[in-house]
Amino acid sequence: MREAHRFDRGALEHYMAQHVEGFAGPLVVRQFEGGQSNPTYHLAAGGREYVLRRKPPGKLLPSAHLVEREYRIITALGRTDVPVPRAYALCEDASVIGTAFYVMDFVPGRVMRDPRLPELKPSERRAVYTDMVDVLSRLHRVDWRALGLEDFGRPGNYFARQIHRWTEQYRASETETIPAMERLIAWLPEHIPGEDQTTIAHGDYRPANLIIDPAEPRVVAVLDWELSTLGHPLADLAYNCMPYRLPAALFEGLAGTDLPALGIPSEEEYVAAYCRRAGRSRIGDWDFCLAFAMFRLAAILQGIMGRVLAGTAAAADARARGAMARPLADAALAVIASRAAN
Repeated sequence: MREAHRFDRGALEHYMAQHVEGFAGPLVVRQFEGGQSNPTYHLAAGGREYVLRRKPPGKLLPSAHLVEREYRIITALGRTDVPVPRAYALCEDASVIGTAFYVMDFVPGRVMRDPRLPELKPSERRAVYTDMVDVLSRLHRVDWRALGLEDFGRPGNYFARQIHRWTEQYRASETETIPAMERLIAWLPEHIPGEDQTTIAHGDYRPANLIIDPAEPRVVAVLDWELSTLGHPLADLAYNCMPYRLPAALFEGLAGTDLPALGIPSEEEYVAAYCRRAGRSRIGDWDFCLAFAMFRLAAILQGIMGRVLAGTAAAADARARGAMARPLADAALAVIASRAAN
């Protein structure tokens, strides 16, 4: 474990013995390298494996690091056909390990952070992309009311509320002036699409947050639900499609890549596949959705940089990630410019 994220292993073992069905110690704890927001740990005990997600120590931004929401949505989706780990227990008592946390199953498999999926063959890449878009469409078809999630977010007016929220979060962690962010903050509220729709939105749906089966090219679990809410499905889809508009140097983007040679569908093919599965006839204002997704991620990255300067960043590469806020905002403006040109 990184020094800033250490905790009392004995206290956690005692808690799990009381609250996790079938738990038997002793407990071995290791910290995963990833997790820009919430420190994440691998737990092993009694021949079983678990994952712990916790809030980071230190002063936190309002409405950020909400492990309680992650636990709730994973528990609810465990009753659907959306693949999620089994959730065991939520602890909101900070006296146990210092911050709130939850425990879920460890799902064996492969995590592929690069959307080019270099570990796979072309036919396997296409299969993963096919399953990835299928899982996203299944999430958006879930009846959130039937799951008791009416208060998981506010239905309707999603884009306006999110632009306001992430502008506030950006301001709260602002470490420098980024001209492109200032232009986006002014432009986005004036160009919100008229069409509205409400589904469960993951908020960070990308290959790095999926577990691929150890042997087969299919998704066996969706992770990192911290940003999930009731939202507009096209915001999720646009976020998932951002790599198509980004260069390789920026989040391993796909722009300029020979996608047919890799076996990866084009942006148009991927969006069309989503529409077929989600029952949509068309998508309007797609460029707005992409620019919004980039703006939102840039605000998140600025939050990471803020935690770097405060000394509470969760991941070793946090500074490099935080520095991507500026070029990502520039990429969003490029999307807007191409929209104007067309």
